Amino acid sequence: MIIDFNSLPEKVTEKFKCGEGEFISRMFTDDKVKIGKCRLTPGSSIGFHNHELDCEVLFVLSGSGYVKTDEGKELIQAGQAHYCRLGGSHSLVNDGKEDLVFFNVIPVQK
Repeated sequence: MIIDFNSLPEKVTEKFKCGEGEFISRMFTDDKVKIGKCRLTPGSSIGFHNHELDCEVLFVLSGSGYVKTDEGKELIQAGQAHYCRLGGSHSLVNDGKEDLVFFNVIPVQK
């Protein structure tokens, strides 16, 4: 199955999960998974949140920033992935000068 993110509607969310700035996403969702091509503009973030019922993988396509986790702060850049395990908490912050573009995958738990 091919997912053409360019054909999916773009959604702009201000202060996503109580973060800062803009979270811009194109999402594919079915009953098994959520897959998004997303970006954070410079200075924007996804607020710290818990994955009590699922896990998440973030893969950075371009830009850089950092991930806050239960264990601390981890720098992340293009070509790297972050895994938030089931029950873990995290936040993603773009502290760079260009958009932080990433894919995220969240398996749907039943």
